[in-house]
Amino acid sequence: MNNLPTKCPLCGGELTVTRIYCRECDTTIEGRFGGGPFSQLSAEQLAFIETFIRCEGKITRMEVELGLSYPTIRNRLLEVIRALGYEPGGEEPVGMSEADRQRILEDLDQGRITAEEAMRLLQENER
Repeated sequence: MNNLPTKCPLCGGELTVTRIYCRECDTTIEGRFGGGPFSQLSAEQLAFIETFIRCEGKITRMEVELGLSYPTIRNRLLEVIRALGYEPGGEEPVGMSEADRQRILEDLDQGRITAEEAMRLLQENER
């Protein structure tokens, strides 16, 4: 089955679905139907999202599966977010707060975590 085109092959304008047909019962429904937010994504972006979901959103698994670096995967994810009409990072704080960083260092100093654990926590929170 072919994917629904979203752009007119003649002028490049946005296409609107106006008729849906059921072969089983010979029913035709007419109107104006939207394709939803994912209809704006390219085939490559949809494949990326499918991989993202299959990997449960874990970028480290995507690195292995796609053979790409963390920054490349992150950039592709940001492209998809923008294509969906959102601005990445607009609602979340960037990086780790100084209080969180200090707490990790204190835990390390007090022997509650190992140096490896501290490094992992600091690196995870920078991503």
